[in-house]
Amino acid sequence: MWNQIKWLWDNMDARLHRGHILALVISVVTSALLLVNPALTKRLVDDVLMAQNPEPLLGILAVMLVVKLGREGARYFMIVTLEKNSQNVVYNLRMKLFTKLQYNDVRFFDRHRAGDLMTRLSADLDWCRHFVGYIDYRVIDSLCIFLFTCVYLLCVNWQLTLMLVVVTPVLMAITKLYSSRVRPRFVAMRDRLAEMNTAAQENIAGNRVVKALAREDYEKERFDERNQAFMRSNLRINELWLKFYPFIELLANAMMLITVFVGGLFIINGQMTPGDLAVFTGLSWALSNPMRELGNLLNDLQRFSTSAAKVQELYYVRRQIVDAPDAADHDRVMGRIEFRHVGFRFDNKQVLDDVSFTVEPGQTVAVMGPTGSGKTTLINLLFRFYDVTSGEILVDDCDVRKWKLKQLRGGIGTATQEVFLFSDTVEGNVAFGDPDMAMDDVRDFSRRAAAAEFIGRLSDGYDTIIGERGVGLSGGQRQRIALARALAVRPGILVMDDTTSAVDSETEAYIQQQLRELPFPCTKFIIAQRVSSMIDADLILVLKDGRIAERGTHEELVRLHGYYYQTYALQNGLVEEVG
Repeated sequence: MWNQIKWLWDNMDARLHRGHILALVISVVTSALLLVNPALTKRLVDDVLMAQNPEPLLGILAVMLVVKLGREGARYFMIVTLEKNSQNVVYNLRMKLFTKLQYNDVRFFDRHRAGDLMTRLSADLDWCRHFVGYIDYRVIDSLCIFLFTCVYLLCVNWQLTLMLVVVTPVLMAITKLYSSRVRPRFVAMRDRLAEMNTAAQENIAGNRVVKALAREDYEKERFDERNQAFMRSNLRINELWLKFYPFIELLANAMMLITVFVGGLFIINGQMTPGDLAVFTGLSWALSNPMRELGNLLNDLQRFSTSAAKVQELYYVRRQIVDAPDAADHDRVMGRIEFRHVGFRFDNKQVLDDVSFTVEPGQTVAVMGPTGSGKTTLINLLFRFYDVTSGEILVDDCDVRKWKLKQLRGGIGTATQEVFLFSDTVEGNVAFGDPDMAMDDVRDFSRRAAAAEFIGRLSDGYDTIIGERGVGLSGGQRQRIALARALAVRPGILVMDDTTSAVDSETEAYIQQQLRELPFPCTKFIIAQRVSSMIDADLILVLKDGRIAERGTHEELVRLHGYYYQTYALQNGLVEEVG
């Protein structure tokens, strides 16, 4: 826990440090001020009521009022300061964590669920805010009130004070036992929350699939299971607290009974004045209440510790794919690609093995193969989403590991079959890679991607908000906007992964013609299953089980009568010849 507290402190700047220290000092001072009015109450009882002397009454009451108002004013300032600090700390942490997410490796997202990451950025961070804005000063409050009260009461009557304080070690033992048992339950509850959030996130993201397959009832039951698991985790924590709470409450109330009984005997024996007893009855809560709060504060501390540990995992995660210290500067990706004996393993599975080929600037390479043959992995390695296990990939005769990531990825445009569009205008999506792009260029690249015509028919044209993930557009329309977005960065290498799978043959032919007439030099890297998408490629590769099984031009591969020819024959009605 101390590690998490130090980590939060390190994430405050000097201004927040000063404000936080000042607020905690105010907490200590206002805790001490709690003793003033009970002390004045002693005078009020002994010197005014018992002595039948009204003269000091107004003065004592005025001082009590000033102390009360002063204390409440100071605490108001303290709470406002702590709340501002907590919001600033969480704001800064959230920005740092989001930045981490932006630059984390693809492998990181392969292994972390979206719902879990959202939980860390929301509920877990909120517990960090709760610690800074509430838990820490409440702990200080409780300790200071208890210690100051003990010292003061010892000065009033040490025998009665010791009788009250002797109860506290038992309370401490009970709370320590509770703390040791509750922590694993908070960890389990946090995991159940992440699972519930993941189920909700997946359902929302896949709502069209759910509706298309009429699986609403199944999804409701699936979410209900996780919701119940989260509820049961909360109940287990509350049940544990309820087992300990009666003992804490009993011991706390025992202090009041001791005060009244023993204090009464001391007055009868002349060892205390009525004013002394008034002080003890007025401050007995200051000995018992911190013990009552201790259980709740331990709850909060355990939840903070569990949540902060999850946030720290994200905060301290290290990227594996980074710029090399000697990474070279490049003005532009020119488009020469060379794979040299490339091998790649993922989770102990060999995905690619000894893949070699070369593409010159301006040429087109096409890749075909059955599902799972490693086609998309080629693209991921070219982007350096992953590093090769063996061999090397060269872009413009420079190993991609010696490129600066921003320059490498910024020089490659990509459009895939599964399109992600942002909740923005059509213009904003097309110009995503270059927000300062002129409107004429946005229209030109949309035209080249065969998107201009249907965009013109939208309600607000290029200013139409197309909705999250392109809701409201057909699959082919989304693909064409994604292609326009890829072209808009004027890439040296254009990657198309089944980009035209959802468009008709006439539109596909138009797009291919436009790609041949681009106003900038560009190497095309095409992954497709439709032979029509790759028939004019300078080099066609057929992958099987992570290896290149066939390579050549369309005419050369047709003569081989292998996988490519079989696919070509099936798609062109030549089934008889295949047999």
